[in-house]
Amino acid sequence: MTTDTDQSRPQNHDHQELRLVILLLTLLVGLLATAAAVYLARVHPTLAQPLGVGAAVVSALAGVTGVIARIIRR
Repeated sequence: MTTDTDQSRPQNHDHQELRLVILLLTLLVGLLATAAAVYLARVHPTLAQPLGVGAAVVSALAGVTGVIARIIRR
């Protein structure tokens, strides 16, 4: 009876490059959404202060990105 004891690479590293690409694309889309929100706030200043809107959007995206990264690692 032979047993394969070769555990040189963990199972989670099979798609590590794909996960990184997805995470970077998600961040890029988030930055584009932030830029769009700041632009909208600048064009229509009655909606909100541009930096406040940008900060709120970036904060929300950072939280969502953290949750996504945690789910992908599992």
